[in-house]
Amino acid sequence: MIQAPRGTFDILPEDAARRARLEGEAAAILGAAGYRRIETPTFEATELFARGVGEATDIVRKEMYSFDDGAGRSMTLRPEGTAPVCRAYIEHGMHKLPQPVKLWYLSSFFRAEAPQRGRYRQFWQIGAEAIGSAAPETDAELIVLLAEVLQAAGVGDVELHLSSLGTPEARVEYREELKRYLRAHEDRLSPEVRDRIDANPLRAFDAKDRATREVMQSAPTLLERLEGEDAEHFARVRALLDAAGLRYELDPSLVRGLDYYTRTLYSFESPRLGAQSEVGGGGRYDRLIEQLEGPPTPASGWAAGVERMLLATELAAAPPEPVDVFVAVADAAGTGAAFALAQDARRAGLSAQLELAGRSLKGQLRHADRIGARYVAIVGEDSHASLRDMSSGEQREVPRDAVIAAIKEAHP
Repeated sequence: MIQAPRGTFDILPEDAARRARLEGEAAAILGAAGYRRIETPTFEATELFARGVGEATDIVRKEMYSFDDGAGRSMTLRPEGTAPVCRAYIEHGMHKLPQPVKLWYLSSFFRAEAPQRGRYRQFWQIGAEAIGSAAPETDAELIVLLAEVLQAAGVGDVELHLSSLGTPEARVEYREELKRYLRAHEDRLSPEVRDRIDANPLRAFDAKDRATREVMQSAPTLLERLEGEDAEHFARVRALLDAAGLRYELDPSLVRGLDYYTRTLYSFESPRLGAQSEVGGGGRYDRLIEQLEGPPTPASGWAAGVERMLLATELAAAPPEPVDVFVAVADAAGTGAAFALAQDARRAGLSAQLELAGRSLKGQLRHADRIGARYVAIVGEDSHASLRDMSSGEQREVPRDAVIAAIKEAHP
C-alpha cells in the first residue's frame, strides 16, 4: 500500500470542517481590522530565503526543500510566509499604496525537519503582516489580533512571551559581549551552538541541549541593555498591551529562527502542546524589504500554525449543512428525471443530493436519514414524485415540477 510521505498528512472531510471554521474566524477578525488576503506561490527563488531569512539559520542551512527548475535556476518550496509577502510588496509596487499595507494569508509551508506532534514537513499557517509602519501601535495591534484569533479558535490557557531585539546597530556591542561569554563556556556548549557562535550567537538561547541551556541561564541578555529609541519603542508596546488588558511575561531569552527580526518579538505558548508549546508568534522586521532590494520600509507581522492551534483548541467543527432534499430513484426509468430535479433544486438555492450508488429504495431512505435530509423526493417514470417529510414520515404525491416549490413553502 502506498502511503503519504513521512511528515505529511491528509486533511479528511471531518478535519476540513474544523479548519474551515478556524479560517472563517481569522478572516472575520483580521478583515475587521483592515487586513486583506494575499496568497503567494508555493515555490520561490531560493535566493529569496537565503537573503531574507538568513544563510546562517537552520531553515536555510538544513530545512529547505530546494530543486533545480530544469533551466539552471534553484527554486525552494516556501518554508515561511513573510519573505514571499515582502517580495510581492516590492514586485507589485505596494509602497505606492496608502501605508501601512495590511495583508493576511492562510497557506501551506514546507520544512525538512524531524516530524513530531504538531510539527510536520508540510504544514499550514495563518499569518498577518503590516508593512509600512514603524509605530509601536502596529506591533501592539498585531499582538492583540493574534490573541483574538487564538481566543476565537478556542485555544485556552495561552501565555504571551514578550521581548525586544532592538535594532541591528544596537545589537553590535551586545553580540560581541555574548560571543565572549559563549567562548568562555565553549566546553559546555553543544557542537551546533559552538559552530555558529560567530554567525548567529543569539540562537544559543533557543538551544535544546541541556548543558547549553544551563549555560544560557547566566548569559547576558539584550533586553536588559535596551537604550534610547529601542527602549522607548518597547515601553510603548508594553503600555498599549497593558491598556488592552493583555497579560504577558517578559522573556529575555526569546529568540526566533529567522534573521530578519528587529525590536518587538513575541510568542504565544500553550501548555497543552507540551515541550513544543508555541502556537504562534512574530515580531518586527524593519530591514527585510530593504534586504530584498526594496525601499527602506518598516514592517511587523506574525504567523500561527493551523495544526498547532487545532491541537490546542476546543473549537468544534461546525455542524454539517442541512440537506434540503435527497432525490431518490424509484426505478431505472426515473434516473434521468431524478438527475434533472437535483440540478433544478440546486439552481433554486436548495442543497440537494442524488442517489448515485444503486441502492434499493429502502436503502436510499436509510441513506437520506443518515445524511440528515429534510425531504426525500422519490422519482419514477411518470410526471409525479413522492415527497416524504423525513421528520414526520408524512408522504404525499406532488407533480414533479412542484417539488421545489413545496419544499420552499415549508422552509422559506
